[in-house]
Amino acid sequence: MAALTERGIATLIHYPVPLHLQGAFASLGGRPGDFPVAEQAAREIVSLPLYPEMTDAQALAVADAVRELAARRT
Repeated sequence: MAALTERGIATLIHYPVPLHLQGAFASLGGRPGDFPVAEQAAREIVSLPLYPEMTDAQALAVADAVRELAARRT
């Protein structure tokens, strides 16, 4: 996320709290550790910019940055 921000590309954690830890579901008794995969996904899955007014050039810039950063990790 930091590397994309450095390139002027905003990101967010889309669902920062997994369902079993949200207040709306507190009555079900979910606790941290009950669903470790969901908790990991909540920490790691990011949302990239995507909106109707986004130009092709902007979309390509986001895709290029993601590809470049992903290539560095392998």
